[in-house]
Amino acid sequence: MRRAEHRESGRPRVRLDQPREQRRRLVPEWDPEAFGRLSERVARFLGTGRFIVWMTLIIILWVVWNIVAPKAARFDEYPFIFLTLTLSLQASYAAPLILLAQNRQDDRDRVTQEQERKQNERSIADTEYLTREIAALRIGLGEVATRDWIRSELEDLVRELDERRDGHRPSEGGEAGPGGEPRGAAGPRGEA
Repeated sequence: MRRAEHRESGRPRVRLDQPREQRRRLVPEWDPEAFGRLSERVARFLGTGRFIVWMTLIIILWVVWNIVAPKAARFDEYPFIFLTLTLSLQASYAAPLILLAQNRQDDRDRVTQEQERKQNERSIADTEYLTREIAALRIGLGEVATRDWIRSELEDLVRELDERRDGHRPSEGGEAGPGGEPRGAAGPRGEA
C-alpha cells in the first residue's frame, strides 16, 4: 500500500544501497592530506640553498632593474615598497606552511615513537618469556639423568651382577660366606 502511495506522490524513491549525493557548500573544500603534502614540499624547498640563491637573484635583479632601467620601465622606485610588500607576503605564507609541515612531522614522529614503544614492550615480554622458559629447562635438566650418571649406574649394576655370578653376593650383614650365608652371622646352632 505504501509503495503505491510513494509512487503516486511523484517523488523519486530514496535508494538505501547507494550513498547520498553531497550537498554543495559555499566554503571551498580541500583535502587536508594533499594540502599537508604541498606544505611539506614548499617547506622543504624553502629550506634549501637553491631557494636562497633564487631569492637572492630575484632581489638583485629587482633592485638593479628599478635603479638602472629607464624611468618609464621602473615599477618600484627607490624605497622599494613593492619589494618589501612582496617579501612580507612571501614570509607571511612561508611561516604557516613551515609550521604546518613541522606539525605533520611531529605527528609522524609521535606515531613512530608509539609504535617503537609497543615493539619494545613486545620484545621485553618475549625476552622475559624466553628467560622463564630457559630457567624452567635448566630446572628440568637438573632432574633429568645425564649420560654420565646413567653410565655410572650401569657400571655399578654390571659390577654387582658380575659379583653375584661369581658367588660373592654382598649382603647387609657383611660379605657372604660359602653357601651364600653371611659371614659372622650365627650358624644353625647359634654359634658365631
